[in-house]
Amino acid sequence: MNIWELLTSDKTQGFIKEAFVRKMDALQVSTRLNKDGYSNEDRATIMDYMALVPRFREKFFSESERKDKFLLCDKLALEQSTAQDIGRWKANLWPSEGTVNDLCCGMGGDSFFLPPTLKVTGIDLDENRLAMYRYNLQAFGKNVDTHCADVRKVANSNDSADSKADFFTIDPARRALEGENQRDLRNLTPTLEEVVEISKHYKGGMAKLPPGYPPAEIPDETEIIYIGGHSDCRECLVLFGELAKNPDTVQAVIVNKAGETLAEWRRKRDRSIETLDDELQEKLDKNDALEGKDRTYRTASSKSDLPLGELGKYLSEPAPVLIRSHLFNAVALTNDTNARLISEGIAYVTSEKPLPAPGFSCYEVLAHAEIATGAVRAMLKEHDVGKITLKLRGVKLDPDAEIKRLKPKGKNSAILFYTRALGEKIAILARKL
Repeated sequence: MNIWELLTSDKTQGFIKEAFVRKMDALQVSTRLNKDGYSNEDRATIMDYMALVPRFREKFFSESERKDKFLLCDKLALEQSTAQDIGRWKANLWPSEGTVNDLCCGMGGDSFFLPPTLKVTGIDLDENRLAMYRYNLQAFGKNVDTHCADVRKVANSNDSADSKADFFTIDPARRALEGENQRDLRNLTPTLEEVVEISKHYKGGMAKLPPGYPPAEIPDETEIIYIGGHSDCRECLVLFGELAKNPDTVQAVIVNKAGETLAEWRRKRDRSIETLDDELQEKLDKNDALEGKDRTYRTASSKSDLPLGELGKYLSEPAPVLIRSHLFNAVALTNDTNARLISEGIAYVTSEKPLPAPGFSCYEVLAHAEIATGAVRAMLKEHDVGKITLKLRGVKLDPDAEIKRLKPKGKNSAILFYTRALGEKIAILARKL
């Protein structure tokens, strides 16, 4: 019995259902599987899979649909797949008729929410991924074809039965090892250059890129969309051909859990502000290294669109989709012509008017001080603050250890920012609006 036969058998799935209903712990699960005659290897496989079941149910199914749902996946395939909120939103970008090749299809996340009237073929080099894809699409009530092939060759293959389609969707791999993000987000398989070549064989299509992908490398005549929720930006979606209804534009979209648009902003693409700025990139890399983040590519727009200035009455964090799309500058200025950055390379905007949600999380500034234990303690005491949430940007330290060191005592709650203003370290005390 192979791994997929093991996990899809009535016996195994029946046990998993029982284990969740009875809320068995790991020891109880292992003991029961041993009693039921599973080998050590099979027990480990089932227990690893059980850890993923709640995650894929939450990621791909609504709350009313989750009970007893099973999909095939491994940890990496699950992490790389498009979640239901983004998937449902992207479904509206497709035509109602035609054929689609899901290139590098993986476990099938990009096919789950395609319009049911489209005929879909999953294409991947990994037979295990194709087995996942077939099983999972059936779980979503979809009948699909699969083809084991190199997606870089399939579009111009002579075998039209396997390769020809009107449209494509592709999610290039960018992780070398399980759970390890590539520091250089341009290291994709296939590369963006290869995706562009693939696109020439279709009427249209979409490519899912990492949100931090350098926009200067994305070709003209495409539509670029940054998608996420209130607190994240999960995809840079590049639309080609007939799917690019607004070519040479950049859009930022915030969606809710149901995949509905909460807010969106759009601008014409401007190549002059996509030029990579080496000096600013070096500063940003330093900040990212301090914060332990993946590399963030910065462009000239971040240096010039908003001026630097003194800390004002309000401090705002732009939504990640606005930061990634470089639209937060224009959106901030639309709401307050005096909006400005407090430090180069850090996306904190200060203003005299509050900047609106959901594009910004806005805070009223109560006080500020140098980042020194005595000065910060005095600031907290003055405002009777005993509970703080510490936010770091451009400063490296252990938040929990810092809060213990400060020993705040008081009846009020507040947000404490440790960041930089005009390049110097600063502590800013604020309350969220």
